[in-house]
Amino acid sequence: MSNNIDGKVVVITGASSGLGECTARSLSAKGATVVLGARRVERLEKLVQDIESAGGKAIALATDVTDKVQVETLLKAAVDAFGRVDVLINNAGLMQQSMLESLKVDEWDNMIDINIKGTLYGIAAALPIMKKQKFGHIINVSSIAGHKVTPAGAIYCATKHAVRVISEGLRSEVKPYNLRTTIISPGAVDTELTHHITEKGVAGQIQQFYDEHAIPPSSFASAVEFAITQPANVDINEILFRPTSQEM
Repeated sequence: MSNNIDGKVVVITGASSGLGECTARSLSAKGATVVLGARRVERLEKLVQDIESAGGKAIALATDVTDKVQVETLLKAAVDAFGRVDVLINNAGLMQQSMLESLKVDEWDNMIDINIKGTLYGIAAALPIMKKQKFGHIINVSSIAGHKVTPAGAIYCATKHAVRVISEGLRSEVKPYNLRTTIISPGAVDTELTHHITEKGVAGQIQQFYDEHAIPPSSFASAVEFAITQPANVDINEILFRPTSQEM
């Protein structure tokens, strides 16, 4: 019986670590061909080597999602190499939480550029391909923070709420092209996401919370697989999951 993953061509941004890396390994193990983009080329190359050593198919390109041309090049590489794109996972993301009064404007810009514009660039690169194909699945990564605003999280929460709004707009527009869309909103998952917080007091509190509650990135990979493996006439539009112990 097909698992509805075997043979699919899946493009993943932010694939060099965390959610993206784990999902690439998991999907590849189930027969998907993965096309990987991230800024850290050495990590991508190691990931491709691991996947190929295990009998899988993978290619990787250096991809900064804040650069529209680089995102277009990643999607084009998938089509050139494998003839189509079945799934795009807009996974690249950044969390730099701080109090608004700290005025970390450069960090606000970083999150807007990566979390919002990076997602939009992925959609812009994938839509023409998938419209022509008349099939495809776009998975955008939001967060619990896209549902709930926390102190020190105003800008991050705003970017992740924007991902949900954009995704719902996309869902409503692509019905004529037989496309599926999914928003995945994780809670605390053990990744490098917390490592980019520069405000010491906030960083310490959030890291302690993650140390106590975070679940493995395989939880995210399982959510992705659930969405992908549904029958073609079933569109899983949003998955929100948390550690069982997480209250917020």
